[in-house]
Amino acid sequence: MTGRASAGRSGKSATLAGIGALVLWASLALLGRLAAGLPPLQITAMAFAVGGVLGTAAVVLRGELGQLQQPALAWLHGVGGLFGYHALYFAALALAPAVEANLLNYLWPLLIVLLSGPLLGLPLGARRLSGVALGFCGCALIVGAGASFPPGAGAGFLCAAAAALVWALYSVTSRRMAAVPTAAVAGFCLVTAVLAALAHALFERTVLPGAGQWVVVVLMGLGPVGAAFFLWDIGMKRGDPRLLGTLGYAVPVASTLLLILLGGGELGWRVVVAMLLVAGGGWMAARAA
Repeated sequence: MTGRASAGRSGKSATLAGIGALVLWASLALLGRLAAGLPPLQITAMAFAVGGVLGTAAVVLRGELGQLQQPALAWLHGVGGLFGYHALYFAALALAPAVEANLLNYLWPLLIVLLSGPLLGLPLGARRLSGVALGFCGCALIVGAGASFPPGAGAGFLCAAAAALVWALYSVTSRRMAAVPTAAVAGFCLVTAVLAALAHALFERTVLPGAGQWVVVVLMGLGPVGAAFFLWDIGMKRGDPRLLGTLGYAVPVASTLLLILLGGGELGWRVVVAMLLVAGGGWMAARAA
């Protein structure tokens, strides 16, 4: 009983760590909007350089530098997830209206819940699936019939949906990478920064950041593009991915409201109803846990 209770406490602590990542990610859309004017790949490279350097420094101070030596599959999984998601996400914010793209990106909690069944063998149940359906309806409302957007927004919405799929796959399959220590995330961040910098050099024109943009990039690297990854890694590997996936539905509500307060969009009826459906679906599915 003692071992089982200890494992239960460890699992709850890990889930709380994952929730901490969700709180940090609520600020990502706002920070991405504040960095407007910088190319998506340049933002990705700069933010991950900050997060990677700070994370690696922490690893060195803890004497865990050897944990960066991981198999090629672990590097492919870590770097592919971090680089793929954020390049697509920042592109979505640059190409489409920020509020709508941000909400569509939050298909990833829905996909985490759905993929936890076939990929991890975790039971879903009628209540979770009903909550997922509500969340999906909220996202569908954003880009459904009757919605009007500027030319080129379609490409941004496709990037947002692709980002959601990449992050869901990365998150769920992290469970199968349980042997890879969380300290290795620092290395993944550094390599992501290098890849993003190379891609930026090939496909974008460099824009010199202003003082405010530098502050935003540093904040990204400290929080949603830094510490959040370590917390999320702990949560997905040792916590409850179904609960974290469903609680993730609260993030688009918080991040969308922050965007609107900044002036990054309007609080129209579609946005309000979509947020209610997304949050209500997450609440319903979370109660199943």
